[in-house]
Amino acid sequence: MGEREKLLEVKNLKKYFPVKGGVLQRTIGHVKAVDDVSFEIYKGETLGIVGESGSGKSTLGRTILRLLDPTEGQVIFEGDDISTLSNRKMRPYRKDMQMVFQDPFASLNPRMSVGEIIEEPMIVQNTLTKKERKEKVVDLLAKVGLPAEARSKYPHEFSGGQRQRIGIARALTLNPKLIIGDEPVSALDVSVQSQVLNLMGDLQDEFDLTYLFIAHDLSVVKHISDRVGVMYLGKMAEIGPKDKIFENPLHPYTQALLSAVPIPDMERKREKITLKGELPSPSNPPSGCPFHTRCPEAHERCKVELPELLHQGNEQYVACHLYTSEEK
Repeated sequence: MGEREKLLEVKNLKKYFPVKGGVLQRTIGHVKAVDDVSFEIYKGETLGIVGESGSGKSTLGRTILRLLDPTEGQVIFEGDDISTLSNRKMRPYRKDMQMVFQDPFASLNPRMSVGEIIEEPMIVQNTLTKKERKEKVVDLLAKVGLPAEARSKYPHEFSGGQRQRIGIARALTLNPKLIIGDEPVSALDVSVQSQVLNLMGDLQDEFDLTYLFIAHDLSVVKHISDRVGVMYLGKMAEIGPKDKIFENPLHPYTQALLSAVPIPDMERKREKITLKGELPSPSNPPSGCPFHTRCPEAHERCKVELPELLHQGNEQYVACHLYTSEEK
């Protein structure tokens, strides 16, 4: 395999939210939503990010896009560090990085027609003439499987799946290089999910797109991803090629997540792993490995020492003491 070209690099990214308390509303702690996460995304691939609710997936996506300012760390897009840029300096990068949101109804302005919604980014970036903008709206609607007359209608006149298609068309307006999908199919019926996933796959080939695809459903991630990252309590537990993660999960958390996914092969039985307890609060994470309070494999070292994300071969990385020696 030739050298792949990095589109995005995330280095030691942190996003903490202050917790206020007392009469004076002083900061008494922090919610560590994203806590020292590093990975890269290569041009043309889809990196799926999975984890339970509260694992920091959506915050990660928003921080990469600078919808939220990072607390620490770097976001490097095409070799440029964008993590501390002002809004004005971020503007040229905005057209290259777009987001498709979980709830298509909430992310579309109900007072704007579909044509206005799709046209708005072109007006903001001042890229085309009025005639060119109108033509592009019709073209994008066709690309996502909607008729030209849809441009004069309003979001409430469409089904959930159609609204998500409109959201995808809007994300494509400025010919982005990276699209972050924040649970883009989780609000849709299962039958519609596969249609939207197939559409996203087709558009990826046609527009030479790179995806960061956030989801809690592993079967959805398996359908669309090339590589998979598993997050737990703001940290990356495991990351690697999709086939390696699904066939040979290394981290006990990944193993537990996968054990809950039904497999169509009746011959292969997979033992379901039930995790103990609830996901701890990100404002008061456990010491050592954040997963040790629920891990069936936990031992004393896990309670005191945070494991590093280390390469285990085959481009698979895991943060677990089961794969590290005691010697440093």
